[in-house]
Amino acid sequence: MSPALWQLPAIELQRRYRAGSLTPLAVVQAVLARMDVVNPRLNAVVARRDDAVLAEAAAATKRYAQGAALSALDGIPLTVKDSLFSADLPTTCGTAALRDHRPAHDELAAGRAIAGGALLIGKTNVPEFANDGYTANPLFGATGNPWNPALTPGGSSGGAVAAVAAGIGPLAIAQDGGGSIRRPASHTGLVGLKPSLSAWPRERTLPGLLLDFDVIGPVARTVADARLLFDALRGPSAADRSSMAAAWAAAQARPAAPLRVLYVDHLNGNPLDRQIADSCRRAVQRFSDLGHRVEHGPLPLDVSFMLEAWPQIGQVGLAAMFDEHPDWEAQASLKYREAAELGRSVSGPRVWQIMDRVRRLRAESAALFDRVDVIVMPAAAALPWPAAMPYPAVIDGQEVGPRGHAVYTGWVNAAGLPGLAVPASPSVEGLPIGMQLIGAYGSDNLLLDLGEAYEAVEPWADRWPEL
Repeated sequence: MSPALWQLPAIELQRRYRAGSLTPLAVVQAVLARMDVVNPRLNAVVARRDDAVLAEAAAATKRYAQGAALSALDGIPLTVKDSLFSADLPTTCGTAALRDHRPAHDELAAGRAIAGGALLIGKTNVPEFANDGYTANPLFGATGNPWNPALTPGGSSGGAVAAVAAGIGPLAIAQDGGGSIRRPASHTGLVGLKPSLSAWPRERTLPGLLLDFDVIGPVARTVADARLLFDALRGPSAADRSSMAAAWAAAQARPAAPLRVLYVDHLNGNPLDRQIADSCRRAVQRFSDLGHRVEHGPLPLDVSFMLEAWPQIGQVGLAAMFDEHPDWEAQASLKYREAAELGRSVSGPRVWQIMDRVRRLRAESAALFDRVDVIVMPAAAALPWPAAMPYPAVIDGQEVGPRGHAVYTGWVNAAGLPGLAVPASPSVEGLPIGMQLIGAYGSDNLLLDLGEAYEAVEPWADRWPEL
């Protein structure tokens, strides 16, 4: 049976558009119809622009007929996370304080996508202030996982991954401050790239809560689709000076095959779900089958300080944001007001110490990748848990705190490194499991190449949830 139009990957849409066998208008109509069917069960998309996107799809259809496509993204449906500015839809970030917030401009990457003809379907749900590892907020409620709507898709990009996994567009622009692309991608059977710091420049943004750790990147069903979106929106901007460093790093020579791959299956003794451990251990064997040199061992970096300091970073970020916007604090949920109060008690020397340790981690990471080409780890420590719960309290029989499920990802953000989440074999319950490939700063292309080679021998794109 031929796949439905809403199931087609972006690169196949692009091919058919150019061949004249399919039109953007027909695809958008199919995606909107799919959203009508599945979104009421999932609550993935919280703001729609049907009339506008249908008109834009009609215009894209005319461009293809004239051989005048604007870019590789022309006519491709996508969604944008509700923590990122978009010109003609609210950006609420899941909080009552921003219920009617309309910035009247796009974040830089979203603007690049739209200028290239990408068809913005709508905005996807987030936890309040995009600051949790699940997706629920006072404005829109909880988002469900397409593989089991009673469970979470993770967060904070839960709406983005739920949309793509359910067929509401093949692509999503998401955000990752401590794993918020990679973990949700792993919970929904998708590919998610946390790019190198500023590989997608940032401009016109909400206040950041996590120093410069927050990056935005692509979510897709296949590595090729993730690469398509990543390549279309990358490139330096004078508004984000570190994007110039990212462009320089991306232009450096890549390591030659066979690659030196280090698999780290446990981090600092933190608990890991046994099904995830088994699935990722089997998956990494495929890299040996592809001819790479795989070793198993501990992470040769001391990230214990970052694991311990992580809550304070977010608390200080909330305090700073609320001091700038006291009306936001007045309308925020209690736990965020309490977190901000804790942030106000963190001393200046402590903040300086954290920033200094971040600088040291980045230097030590650069030295590490002189000895190793790729690090592979689980993307999340836990399987999806009930959708309205902020985090799983127990992993592998051990009690954990709010970031017990997230220990594998945050250090990558602090180090500024790229991380690519790709699916491994599902759990016995049929729930997705993912692992992440981590490389040196600027090695995004290397990770995408390795991810595509892995996908060729372990394909997953034909796995669809039964909704």
